Amino acid sequence: MNLGRRIFLFGLLVLVSLGAALPGLRAQGTTPTSNTVITPEAVAPRTPPASASAAAPARAGEPFRLNIGLEGAGQSGGQVSVAVQIVIVMTLLSVAPSIVLLMTSFTRIVIVLGFVRTALGTPSAPSNQIIVGLSLFLTFFLMGPVFDRVQKEALNPYLDGQMTSVQAIDKASVPLKEFMLKQTRTRDIEYFLELGGFGPTAVKDLPMRVVIPAFVISELQTSFQMGFLLFLPFLVIDFLVSSVLMALGMMMMPPTVVALPLKLLLFVLVDGWHLVVKSLVQSFAT
Repeated sequence: MNLGRRIFLFGLLVLVSLGAALPGLRAQGTTPTSNTVITPEAVAPRTPPASASAAAPARAGEPFRLNIGLEGAGQSGGQVSVAVQIVIVMTLLSVAPSIVLLMTSFTRIVIVLGFVRTALGTPSAPSNQIIVGLSLFLTFFLMGPVFDRVQKEALNPYLDGQMTSVQAIDKASVPLKEFMLKQTRTRDIEYFLELGGFGPTAVKDLPMRVVIPAFVISELQTSFQMGFLLFLPFLVIDFLVSSVLMALGMMMMPPTVVALPLKLLLFVLVDGWHLVVKSLVQSFAT
């Protein structure tokens, strides 16, 4: 699967996150209603009265006008108008990328790469754009099997007209939920089930509003554990450099000036970027 198709599937996951955020809106999306009322008089030509025959040529060149209101005319009580639904969806689209990124491997990758930069003592190298870009491409790589399942089980049947959009969103959420549950600690799921007032719930029946926050908390815990292990060798170098400078009486020399090239040398000799990326990829294989 090429990168363009994976990005397109990534957009489909945006719809999954929107469906998980607004279940009520999804239910209404199957039977949309319209606020635009076009009467037969607005379409069929009228015969102007005799009193208005003089003004008819002046109105003949006026364009056809279509009025759309938010008052929900012609709808049954309790339904949200189409215009209001569009406003809500467009508002959610501004935060949907962040929601989707929290539902993938992006969270752990970007935090660990940030810890690597901090441990090296180089706050501006690599830059934020490089770290975020590398995290995105590693996310596309790791989420490839999930995107393949989404395409096979949801996207292709939807494009072939075999299922509705709501059914496609439900099908697309299954592989994503399975991926998140593999990386989520049981205690985090139990905590949010208890916090939400849910009783004993089977794994397949876990709602997304429980799975998503439990997954994010587990990813933060895992990424901070990996960050601690990354800091240890560089911390040893800082201790050694400080001790040597103190023994030589060079107390005015900042230890970071001497430790930085040693850290970079150690990181290059052990092929640090390869080890970090390898550890990140293998951490999602379990």
